[in-house]
Amino acid sequence: MKSPEVVRPRIGVPVRLSSSDAPDARVGEANQLFTFVVDLLREAGAQPVLLTPVSADSAGQLAVEMQALDGVLLPGGGDINPRLYGQDPEDSLYDVNQEQDHLDIDVARATIDAGLPLLGICRGHQLLNVLYGGTLIQDMAPTSVTHNGLDPHDPAAGEWAWHDVRLAAGSKTAALYGSPEGTSIKIASGHHQAVARVGEGLVVTAVADDGTVEALEDPSRWVASVQWHPEASQLADHERLVPFASFVEVCRNPTQARPGGVQ
Repeated sequence: MKSPEVVRPRIGVPVRLSSSDAPDARVGEANQLFTFVVDLLREAGAQPVLLTPVSADSAGQLAVEMQALDGVLLPGGGDINPRLYGQDPEDSLYDVNQEQDHLDIDVARATIDAGLPLLGICRGHQLLNVLYGGTLIQDMAPTSVTHNGLDPHDPAAGEWAWHDVRLAAGSKTAALYGSPEGTSIKIASGHHQAVARVGEGLVVTAVADDGTVEALEDPSRWVASVQWHPEASQLADHERLVPFASFVEVCRNPTQARPGGVQ
């Protein structure tokens, strides 16, 4: 008897719009990480669907696009325009792209409105906080924990800073790592911004030793985010795949997500 075909969930990923040829090396790094994310989703059994500004051209058209998806992942990238959270831009910002902000926000809002699972990584984590009404630290001051290993002024600097975070027991993030009881994991950190005021309706599910918010989730639906990069190539293959495979399983089982929009 022929085995039943395994369902490959369709997971939308908004494309990165800045060129890797940009003078700032961080743009090229973010675009490479985008490729890693898409590859890991595919390896984990999903069918990645690249979402473009054309697909998000109108709310109605995007709503139709969402009906063909089983979940969405918001990847990393450049800084979000601070005017979206009520602040004036500082000189420390990099790769602020209005079209990227619009694409990611429109996709995130449509995903939540459709009741689909949504996972944010790095920029995606920060964008979800802004979408829920939170604010960001535009440029982190030095603390007891090093968060950014990529220094554009120091070619010898490593790509990542590495530190531990403890995942809250019972959280979606802990479940992504196969440890619903909560555990400490070493993460690849590469960010100069962070969550300041947590958005209304979100709860913190991981912090660094210096208090930096490392993971968020909406307890009323399957929406979660992490500040770190689970796709970092320096991690062991199994470690990289586990959170993506867990998210694919969430998307394969739509009863895990709850409908409802963000105001």
